[in-house]
Amino acid sequence: MIERFTVQKDDKLLNFLFSVLHTWSKKKVKERLKNNSIAVNGKSTTKFDFPLNINDIVEVGVVQKKSLAPLNSLEIIYQDNELIAINKPAGLLSVGNKQENKEHALAILRKQLTKNRKSPDLIPVHRLDRETSGILLFATSRELRESTMGKWSDAEKIYLAIVKGTPKEEKGSINQPLRLDDKEYKMHVGKDPKAKPALTHYQLKESKNNKSLLEVHIETGRQHQIRAHMSWMGNYILGDERYGKNYKKGDRMGLHATKLTIFHPTKKKNITFEVDAPKDFYDLLN
Repeated sequence: MIERFTVQKDDKLLNFLFSVLHTWSKKKVKERLKNNSIAVNGKSTTKFDFPLNINDIVEVGVVQKKSLAPLNSLEIIYQDNELIAINKPAGLLSVGNKQENKEHALAILRKQLTKNRKSPDLIPVHRLDRETSGILLFATSRELRESTMGKWSDAEKIYLAIVKGTPKEEKGSINQPLRLDDKEYKMHVGKDPKAKPALTHYQLKESKNNKSLLEVHIETGRQHQIRAHMSWMGNYILGDERYGKNYKKGDRMGLHATKLTIFHPTKKKNITFEVDAPKDFYDLLN
């Protein structure tokens, strides 16, 4: 059942939902919003700070969202007894949550690797946003995961990003702290007592059609780091509903984890995984 509400005054979406759904817990309201169960004037959104105007129509219920076709297998780009690296497609969760516990990379990979035996132990070493494609790493035990994460600050993490416009400098760094706003589920850039250091380096690879392809290297790994830093710089990532503009439902996001170099927990040496972005990523430039 879909409930419809008419906005009586200008407001932010989350505040409005708290008001009209006052019998719900705030946690439940936020989960519905994150899970694409809210639409404004017929278009679904997950933005906590989505601006509402008088007479806008807000719908609460099941809103259809473009979904992936069911996946039976994932592309494995590296595998040994300790680590497995896959090429995660855009639109797929890294791991499950309460709302979506089946269709996620961890579950698919476990099923894929099960051969007439019990499901293998797999522990995510890190995560990628649902909308980001590319290298996702798993360990075969918690001990191996902790050992790998012990050297994670030394890991080389390189992404490809397609952004709006062209950066003022072809090569540069963004050294701006980030703070997660729990109400908006969004990173704020700039100094704050609760902000954590974040450092992003970028280099222009190609520019056309008022869009640019960047190679991005992050020295820290804050949530939404590249997305927030690019938006702060004035060159938001294409298809980014949360930090960008002119988002169209169904667009893929222009962010791909293309290269990862880590210190292997048992081989005791650096090992590199690398995978190029898919065609629909590069199509964003056109």
